[in-house]
Amino acid sequence: MDSNLAAEHLQVIRTLMERSAVYRRALAPVMIFAGALGLSAAVLGWKLGIVQPKLFVGYWYGVAAVGVIGAFMMVRRQAWQQSEPFWSPPTRRVAQAVLPPLTAGFLLGVMAVAATKGTFMAANAGGSRFIVLALPLAWIVLYGCALHASGFFMTRGMRLFGWVVISGGCAAFSFLLMTSQPPSDQALLNLSHGLMGFFFGALHLAYGVYLYFTEPRRNET
Repeated sequence: MDSNLAAEHLQVIRTLMERSAVYRRALAPVMIFAGALGLSAAVLGWKLGIVQPKLFVGYWYGVAAVGVIGAFMMVRRQAWQQSEPFWSPPTRRVAQAVLPPLTAGFLLGVMAVAATKGTFMAANAGGSRFIVLALPLAWIVLYGCALHASGFFMTRGMRLFGWVVISGGCAAFSFLLMTSQPPSDQALLNLSHGLMGFFFGALHLAYGVYLYFTEPRRNET
């Protein structure tokens, strides 16, 4: 291994260890924000009756964009308050770790919308229903993989949280595959937005509150 590259890796590891408490403190407001946004979006999507695949994907992609922008602004503000560069080597490592599963989830949504325009899906309402239920579960599992990958560069709790999301998504997927009867319109609406609200809303909110009340206070560190 090149000596300069090895030195950079050691510096990144040292920096991550030194900033573990800072990252934990930064995660609390981001998780609370993401959880509140996810719950609010799920309730709004349910009330609006968004279950068509194209509208469902577009709606939740818009919610995700708001979440990413909001989290970016919060982390950027915290970095500025700590007088630290935002795009640091540790930040790059985290971004590189979460990019593959998040990209896969994004592409799955695009392909799902494209599939509904095909001859089979366009004529098969059951196929469209399956997409609206299976797609959120695929997003959940891939997002859990992203959380777990980022946990190697942050706190151990992030990896555990990733496993909770992955396990829950897989369990829900198994239940969906074992269901013999196609869901009604109301059940489809409840399940699709309910899954998004629980995994991307309630779980994040609970984890954020946990981090907030268990983190060391600034005057204690």
